[in-house]
Amino acid sequence: MSERPLTLMAVHAHPDDEAIGTGGILARYSTEGVRTVLVTCTNGELGDAPGGLKPGEPGHDEAVVVALRRQELEASCEVLGVSHLELLGYHDSGMEGWPQNDAPNSFWRTPVEDAAGRLAALMRAFEPQVVVTYDENGFYGHPDHIQTNRITRAAIADCGIPDKLYYTALARSRLRGFREILTNAGIEAPAETEESPDFGTPDELVTTTIDCSAVAGRKYASLAAHASQSDNIFFLQMGEELFSSVMGSEDFVRVSDSTGAPVPENDLFAGLR
Repeated sequence: MSERPLTLMAVHAHPDDEAIGTGGILARYSTEGVRTVLVTCTNGELGDAPGGLKPGEPGHDEAVVVALRRQELEASCEVLGVSHLELLGYHDSGMEGWPQNDAPNSFWRTPVEDAAGRLAALMRAFEPQVVVTYDENGFYGHPDHIQTNRITRAAIADCGIPDKLYYTALARSRLRGFREILTNAGIEAPAETEESPDFGTPDELVTTTIDCSAVAGRKYASLAAHASQSDNIFFLQMGEELFSSVMGSEDFVRVSDSTGAPVPENDLFAGLR
């Protein structure tokens, strides 16, 4: 058996994505002594500036946004117990359809092989048994999330390091219950969940559900660390108590596996320990 430590690598597009999609598993596995590595691909330049200023509005300074979001990301990592934060430093591409998608220096326009080569080098350095990222549609179509999926798959094809690859997911059955809970609490659900019948993951595709209830408060705190983006982080509207009661688990789709561990799973490291 290899002496390398159990290692989880989460590959995300922007500062704050680590909290939204994988805050529970990062906090839970760090508590268990697993080495956790977060790779953040972009600087998040096109997020909100102080005062809620949006990109393109007077006073929105990308340099200020980058510095602030870096501080918030580091605070989030401290809350979650992330062992290593690795920044690829690409320029935020903005939401789908924004003109910044096609800027020459955007992450979306970066050749996949270039970014994948850098990510593969990190995989070789840390040798994670488990890698987690988004699905081919970036979960909801964000260009930077899609690009993150592409470079992760290309990096794995290059280095062959992880034993298991997972995509973040949200079971549709849980989504329906989530809407009802929000309605009862007087909170309006995000438009995406109402307008798109395809939002969420078909239940039959979900292979793995991780109980993160013991660290749900830390996940909420990591979201709260990204205070400058509070307008964009819907979950902060819920408050910690409601959030913790309904966000106590995280769903995943196991995409590749060399362990032969049966599914459904309740541990990303099933078959590895």
